[in-house]
Amino acid sequence: QVQPVESGGGSVQAGGSLRLSCVASGYTYRRYCMGWFRQAPGKQREGVAAIDSGGRTDYADSVQGRFTISKDNAKNTLYLQMNSLQPEDTAMYYCAADPDSDGCTWRLKTVAFDYWGQGTQVTVSS
Repeated sequence: QVQPVESGGGSVQAGGSLRLSCVASGYTYRRYCMGWFRQAPGKQREGVAAIDSGGRTDYADSVQGRFTISKDNAKNTLYLQMNSLQPEDTAMYYCAADPDSDGCTWRLKTVAFDYWGQGTQVTVSS
């Protein structure tokens, strides 16, 4: 059973930083496309960042230059370092995994991942 589990959410003031973590189990983690998504109340879920099996990364325009996705294959852990947080970054953040590493870019854009975590809340106050 593939099950990503997120942690690291919380409340910060605008301009602050948070680091989200996602521990993955049940599959060959390093071969998968891994991604971070977010969903604000009343809005659709959107892709934030993704990293494929080769370490290639993609970002949404809204977070480019502020967020960094990375992974530690030895620990089966995915990270999202979020800097310069703004109130519009407030959302539930989800970790997701998909075995189609070659399709990582379009899966991020279309929110088409097979396995999802339960989410961790990030709240940014002004």
